[in-house]
Amino acid sequence: MQYRTLGNSGIEASVVGLGTWVTGGGQMWNGVDDSESARAISVALDNGVNLIDTAPAYGWGHSETVIGQVIKGRRDKVVLATKCGMWWDDARGSFHFAFDGHDTYISLRPDTMAIEIENSLRRLGTDYIDLYQIHWPAKEPENTPIADTMAMLMKFKEQGKIRAIGLSNVSVAQLEEYRAGGAVASDQFRYSMLYRAPEADILPHCAANNIATLTYMSLEQGLLTGKVGMNRKFDPNEFRSNEDWNAWFKLANRPKVLRMLAGWEDLVEKYSCRLAQLVIAWTAAQTGVTHVLCGARTATQAEQNADAGGIILDAADVARMRKNALALGEPR
Repeated sequence: MQYRTLGNSGIEASVVGLGTWVTGGGQMWNGVDDSESARAISVALDNGVNLIDTAPAYGWGHSETVIGQVIKGRRDKVVLATKCGMWWDDARGSFHFAFDGHDTYISLRPDTMAIEIENSLRRLGTDYIDLYQIHWPAKEPENTPIADTMAMLMKFKEQGKIRAIGLSNVSVAQLEEYRAGGAVASDQFRYSMLYRAPEADILPHCAANNIATLTYMSLEQGLLTGKVGMNRKFDPNEFRSNEDWNAWFKLANRPKVLRMLAGWEDLVEKYSCRLAQLVIAWTAAQTGVTHVLCGARTATQAEQNADAGGIILDAADVARMRKNALALGEPR
């Protein structure tokens, strides 16, 4: 496993991190086996992963609770990252979406943040969080000033409740406004070889300013593992059925991705790895990318993802894979 520093925080975190959205279960993921989730977390830690990323909104606190149970006795071995800003206790904030029986709001008000951090600390069974991130930026009609949110984050840091501050899903302008209020260690956003929009702005900006990047959906919900064939169908309520998020899942587009992946059989043999591991290693090799978050429903997936953190690709192979991805063009 390779390790890289989370920006200016001094915290060393594994290049491959465990993303735990699926650990929360619920309708979006068509359920989840908590005992297998626990095994996946434990196996990830046993195989060099120390960065675990979660959020209260993942299963309405369920993901944090499962993680808290697993890391008892090994908290000092974990770089624990969670988030704030998605609120469902009442109507404070700006309405975001309704799902699984909850109306959710984006709320980065100091009063809701104060409640959220205590809830996360309790569920995670810890007295501090290594990386505390805003989940989504504030929006109208209750667009809490960034200065107010950042002041509260700095207060948490002064109180010893968090070690470093992170952002998620923000623009470059929002990132800079946050940085005006204090040190920002990281930024988290969607990025993959099929979704390269961050290369135009946020990735180079973070690289130039020593800000760590935590990429999510880098395997595009399993599409880039090569295991999603033409016959694979998804439950209408499952996240992967949402073609607005990933048009490459459409049957008209899927063959192009599968052909690209099939063309890398020699690379899979060269690095003695699986397609998913090859893609994770490629993602970690991109300019500006410091950490890649990978979800795992099973212990086997967690172990395989962790092993990808030790693969270093030759520059020529990285360039070849990029050229192949660019040749796909845009999905229809």
